[in-house]
Amino acid sequence: MLKNLDPLLNADVLYALRAMGHGDELVLCDANFPADSVARATVTGKLLRLDGVDAARAIRAVLSVLPLDTFVDAPALRMEVVGEPHTLPAVQREAQAEVNAAEGRDVPFASIERFAFYERARRAYCVIATGEQRGYGCFVFKKGVLLAQDAPSTALQQGARQ
Repeated sequence: MLKNLDPLLNADVLYALRAMGHGDELVLCDANFPADSVARATVTGKLLRLDGVDAARAIRAVLSVLPLDTFVDAPALRMEVVGEPHTLPAVQREAQAEVNAAEGRDVPFASIERFAFYERARRAYCVIATGEQRGYGCFVFKKGVLLAQDAPSTALQQGARQ
């Protein structure tokens, strides 16, 4: 166990989240998504897992350490319901609440058509599969940046020189 870290985040997921750079994307998907085959085409080339939890809980864990990109209009995307692009199933409404809570502001999901979602997922940094059993529990998140307010390492370096 680690302090101040969601215990759901395993070593493989933490490594990928840390290794991602600004603008890299991750896919968080439900149990119906072709996760393994899609993950083989990603930067990591392997499927990461957060088994046994629903999409909302997985999003809460991931966004507890991953900042969303503030330089783009849509840092969070959801897979559209086939034939009903404006429909928001319960799984997506729950996910939206987690995104907003993590960011401390409204960050509405942009929608992406199912097959376009698959193509985008293949270009992602990684795919994280969850135990979400409801359909359309599939999302893309674009990593943002954390900017230091007052770089403590600089203050430490200056103190060491004195």
